[in-house]
Amino acid sequence: MAQEVNGFKLEQRHGKARVRVGRVWRHTHDGSHHFVEWNVSISLLSHCLSSYANDDNSEIVATDTMKNTVYAKAKECTERISAEEFAISLGKHFCSFYPQVFTAIINIIEKPWERATVGGKPHIHGFKLGSEMHTAEAIVQQSGALKLTSGVEGLSLLKTTQSGFEGFVRDKYTVLPETRERMLATEVSASWRYSYDSVSAVPGKSLYFTERYSEVKKALMETFFGRPEVGVYSPSVQRTLYLMGNTVLRRFVDISSIHLKMPNIHFLPVNLSSKENPSMVKFENDVFLPTDEPHGSIEATLSRLTSKM
Repeated sequence: MAQEVNGFKLEQRHGKARVRVGRVWRHTHDGSHHFVEWNVSISLLSHCLSSYANDDNSEIVATDTMKNTVYAKAKECTERISAEEFAISLGKHFCSFYPQVFTAIINIIEKPWERATVGGKPHIHGFKLGSEMHTAEAIVQQSGALKLTSGVEGLSLLKTTQSGFEGFVRDKYTVLPETRERMLATEVSASWRYSYDSVSAVPGKSLYFTERYSEVKKALMETFFGRPEVGVYSPSVQRTLYLMGNTVLRRFVDISSIHLKMPNIHFLPVNLSSKENPSMVKFENDVFLPTDEPHGSIEATLSRLTSKM
């Protein structure tokens, strides 16, 4: 929100970025431990014009205080919570504890620690690092209004067949052959907006958003791969992306929109020959050169017709 300072419009915010915190919960009933690692970024929109116009810092919340608040609030979480719940909790705190703060924007990236398996059994306190990241953003206002977004980053998916690309524009610069048989690989970045428009409307069920994150990720992968026994044909990354977003919106009524970004990561056919050995490596859908530069860039947002996005 722009504010007037000495005849000018000023939009300002300040915060603390990349506050890393690890939290362990220990269950006495079975001895198991649960662990999360969060990278928290905070941005506050507040009435602190005097610090810009009059050398007066009396309305500024120090960024070091924001950092300390993350650790204090993590300590207060005596029961396991999701990244989304923690983001909302921080946003509520900053908007209620400091009268001059009218909006708090909290971004969290959860590192993919997952329980280790030893001898086929889940270890009670051992964890290993996975791949894709769970993201969350809560924009909380003093009034209690909320915009809540979850997401996944770095979800690498690949299938070795059931993919093609035909019927595209051809001109004098086109050399790409049409095909109904190719490898399809991508690294999915997805973010979805929940329909809850206030803090009070958020479900009270413990770890609700952690479960929803797993369910959305499962829906995305099921649509990309198809049934395990037969798969599903992809005529383009665009079509597959649309079907993935469509599945999420049809399956989860509390998600109002989803944005998907799916670069087309290429695996190029390898053919090698020499005068002495003309068929050193003859490509038969078996040997590829992986390359991620340059790559196709495909992204889209799918929203319900009634969505406020």
